[in-house]
Amino acid sequence: MKGGNSKADSRKADSSRLAVKKQTKKEKKAAKDPNKPKRPPSAFFVFMEDFRKQYKEKHPGNKSVAIVGKAGGDKWKSLSEEEKAPFVAKAEKRKEEYERKMEAYNRKLAGGDDESDKSKSEVHDEDDEEGSGEVSCEYGVF
Repeated sequence: MKGGNSKADSRKADSSRLAVKKQTKKEKKAAKDPNKPKRPPSAFFVFMEDFRKQYKEKHPGNKSVAIVGKAGGDKWKSLSEEEKAPFVAKAEKRKEEYERKMEAYNRKLAGGDDESDKSKSEVHDEDDEEGSGEVSCEYGVF
């Protein structure tokens, strides 16, 4: 039987070709910046913050996260638009705050400082020491 172990032979050949280590999903992801602001919660999650507290008061023996989540989801679905409005408003406020923080974060990454380029000027003390009273900066002599 010449071809009796052809499967075993092909597995050995495949394993030698697969010697190259493949990257896992965790290795492919870029490292997260710990200084980056966290995304704001949606209106539902703002609602759930309050709902969890109320649910724990009513059901102190419950340890299941799934049951609390399911009850919160059912309650959220049963709310009218008027009842959801305060949670939507809080979520919008948090979103605006997040956007301001992200703008500051992106400026800091791009330029290194929060100051704009227009606010920076170079003052040469040697010109002022001569008593001329003139101060030079990047825009000219004053």
